[in-house]
Amino acid sequence: MKITDLLRKDGIALGVDAADQNAAIDKLIELHSKVGNLKDAEEFKKAILAREEKGSTAVGMGIAVPHGKSAAVATAGVTAMTIPAGIDYKSLDGNPSKLFFMIAAPDTAADTHLEVLSKLMTLLMDQSFSQKLIDAKTADEFLAIIDSKEAAKDAEEAQKKAAAAAPSIRKLVGVTACPTGIAHTFMAAEALELKAKEMGIDIKVEKDGSGGAKDVLTAAEIADADAVIVAADKNIEMGRFDGKKVIIASTKEAIHGPEDLIKKAQAGDVAVYHHTGAVTKSETTSNESAGRKAYKHLMNGVSHMLPFVIGGGILIAIAFLLDDYSINPSNFGSNTPVAAWFKSIGGAAFGFMLPILAGFIAQSIADRPGLAVGFVGGYLASTGATFAAPGGDVPSAFLGALVAGFVGGYIVLGLRKVCEVLPPALEGIKPVLIYPLIGTLLIGLVMCLINPVVGALNAWISGVLTGMSNGSIIILGALLGAMMATDMGGPLNKAAYAFGLASLANQNETGYMIMAAIMVGGMVPPIAIALATIFFKKKFTAAERKSGPVNFIMGLSFITEGAIPYAAADPLHVIPSLLVGSGVAGALSMAFKCTLMAPHGGIFVFPVVGNVAMYLVALLVGSAVGCLLLGILKKNAQEA
Repeated sequence: MKITDLLRKDGIALGVDAADQNAAIDKLIELHSKVGNLKDAEEFKKAILAREEKGSTAVGMGIAVPHGKSAAVATAGVTAMTIPAGIDYKSLDGNPSKLFFMIAAPDTAADTHLEVLSKLMTLLMDQSFSQKLIDAKTADEFLAIIDSKEAAKDAEEAQKKAAAAAPSIRKLVGVTACPTGIAHTFMAAEALELKAKEMGIDIKVEKDGSGGAKDVLTAAEIADADAVIVAADKNIEMGRFDGKKVIIASTKEAIHGPEDLIKKAQAGDVAVYHHTGAVTKSETTSNESAGRKAYKHLMNGVSHMLPFVIGGGILIAIAFLLDDYSINPSNFGSNTPVAAWFKSIGGAAFGFMLPILAGFIAQSIADRPGLAVGFVGGYLASTGATFAAPGGDVPSAFLGALVAGFVGGYIVLGLRKVCEVLPPALEGIKPVLIYPLIGTLLIGLVMCLINPVVGALNAWISGVLTGMSNGSIIILGALLGAMMATDMGGPLNKAAYAFGLASLANQNETGYMIMAAIMVGGMVPPIAIALATIFFKKKFTAAERKSGPVNFIMGLSFITEGAIPYAAADPLHVIPSLLVGSGVAGALSMAFKCTLMAPHGGIFVFPVVGNVAMYLVALLVGSAVGCLLLGILKKNAQEA
């Protein structure tokens, strides 16, 4: 149906002088009555005003499109009016409205007014078109401008439909992976699957989660696919995609722009991936920055390290819960046989933390040959080996393991480059002899050199943190808590979390307090969202309200990413609200001297939290602050 089928010449008034919004509405209704569209003008006006109460129909750019569906309408129709001087119609952008269209639809019509409204608004997005209508001198000219624009738009849509009907890709496969493999991995996969289904494209997505890969792609499925979408924030096995068209993206791009990735695959302008056999990771592509590559290497180490830290940390915390401090305060945690058993097991798991971190960073950089070199470097960071006589060891801890991982990886890459000159007959001994032998020797030399330096840096940082006044430590808690809510799973969030892990490795009270502040800061955003969907219903759409309570579970499980869809929909109002709430929770956790020896687990590790009652208070207060700010800052949701 064309707009001009519903807009008659007698239903157009140009150059009108109206005093206010009510006068404009009356004039447009008068035009409807004039062309015979209405049975009862007063009843129809009630429908128009009821719609205006839900939110102004003045969309900005000088345009207002009041519309209503009512039994008082005899025939579906449109009237139009221009007020060159403009009037205050409570526009969304605060500017005067000059161009008006009023759509009337009988309550028996199947959303006719919405169809016309959608088409009309699409045309009116072109400001030059709107200005031509405002400048029109006669009703005939007004109609001719609409006819011309509508015909051009219809031709454009026809071209799009023809292009969509043309042969295109029929099947995609994908892989999603994030460092922790908890939330982003599955959110990215879900976004791709839903959008592909909507676009009529068959897709299978492999989820490389913390519990192992799910829906693993078979060789036959990869061979049958027209293209591959890899949305990963860590390194994955890429050799299987050799010779396929591969799109490399982050999980964030897949979550927020799945259609763009699928359309890119449809367009066919995608580079063919060629696997060199040297590395099995997505960094071989040239479209990633050095910073992103380093981030992915780091997160590969962190994600493999986390199970050791979580399991070991909780067991050590249980040991303290079961022990008797009065027996021997200096041996607290191992005074009783049961406590000593828990602490020995937890300590063994915790002891693997630094070698695992360094080993998998090196593996991310140099593939399997880097693993052994990184492991040795991480172990030497924990023992503190130096060139000094026995007893002169200076552990460089978490920071030293980071250095060991990166240095170890690039040592192996360097060795691989040097060994390229060796004859092919020696290819088999490179990974089993040359790389581990020379790599281990070189990383040993490097660690003996840097351990004293990094160890001194660690001692200085530890001294600064330990010597902080109450005010300073509270500010630190607020900062770390706020960072957890700033990008929810992004670089700032991960930076705060990595700082918490480094502090946890020191195994002192200040480090445990830092970890507690970080976790409570990460728990607040989803809980604040869930509370806001209950107490401030008008601020959210029906779909957002429906999924809101799920965020209670996400928040209590320390899965900050549950808040991402809400933050993405309204970042200017949601992120500041959550940032403040998380900052308050982090500050209170520090103020109450709450401690946590486990880096993850949410409410499930509350039994091992020090000062758990006040920790719960910090969580509740932070969540309440975030919820209240959402209620104040967010605008009422506009339902379609």
